[in-house]
Amino acid sequence: MDKSGASAYVYAKASGIIARSFVGNRTIKLFETKSLSELWSLIFNTEVPMVPEIMLAKQIEVEAQKKFIKQYIDLVSCYSKPEPIFTILLRFYEYSNLKDVVSSLVTGKNQLPSLVDIGKFATIDYSKYPDLAKMTENTEFSWCTEIPDIHKEKDFEYKLDLQYVRSVWAAIQKLPKSERIPVEKIIKQSLSQRNVAWVVRLKLYYKYTNEQIKKRLLSISENPTENDPIAGEAIKVLDLPVDSWADWKQSVYSDCLNPYLGSEDWTVDPRWLQQAMSKKNNALALKTFRQYPFTANVLVTWFKMKQFELDCIRTAAEGLRLNVSSSEIKKIAGFEQL
Repeated sequence: MDKSGASAYVYAKASGIIARSFVGNRTIKLFETKSLSELWSLIFNTEVPMVPEIMLAKQIEVEAQKKFIKQYIDLVSCYSKPEPIFTILLRFYEYSNLKDVVSSLVTGKNQLPSLVDIGKFATIDYSKYPDLAKMTENTEFSWCTEIPDIHKEKDFEYKLDLQYVRSVWAAIQKLPKSERIPVEKIIKQSLSQRNVAWVVRLKLYYKYTNEQIKKRLLSISENPTENDPIAGEAIKVLDLPVDSWADWKQSVYSDCLNPYLGSEDWTVDPRWLQQAMSKKNNALALKTFRQYPFTANVLVTWFKMKQFELDCIRTAAEGLRLNVSSSEIKKIAGFEQL
């Protein structure tokens, strides 16, 4: 199928899937279910497996992820030559797999951990486990040959995150300009928000200095400044005190802050901030999905919306497993004020 034909088919197919998905106004349905069995039926519309509740919660998460990834792979496979950004986005799960593999090796486990299958787009040879060098040979992870010390595992994961983000950004730059602009906007907003939430967490919970935080930010440039497309927004808020409502209210994230109630002590709530920003980014993805049909933006926004849906499914399943009320689950997910 040529590119124009594939793009038209993908747009129609992706639109149909989104119409049946729990995105936009339909997301709230996930948090209104009263049991895991009801949640299963809502998502899959199939007979509920005869397994204990604790296992059903996990199975819902696993099956939802499998369904999402299979749908995405099917859509990408419609193109004889998919845009690099399509496959790089999917390899998010390969990066995640590698983190799990290394974590397993660090702790001396001989058994391969449970991994996400991305089919023909996988590059790591898991059959060579536990030989890390052979697993990553001739891949973009070929630098990963030695098991890091347990105290350096977080540094290793940060290096992987940085590589992934820069690979995504490089892939976006290969798109034609008319297609690149909307894709760049959605990815930039998503990654910038992640950095901002990270700034708050590091300042609030770990008391990191600004210089220490800068070394943990995702960025495109080696020494990021406010002009960095991914780290720039986070650098701008570095000097904002986490307990100053007045300062944060003046920032571009004012609509994502936890409420300020009169004269009470106020501190930025990183979970609230993250949830509000994620919802905002998901709303942008839903809005732009239909604004740029037959372009790369369709699959990129589809991927981001379905990732958000998957996060909500996990929250709903875990809440039901722990017997958390529907109203509380909505609060946790950011769909009801705390």
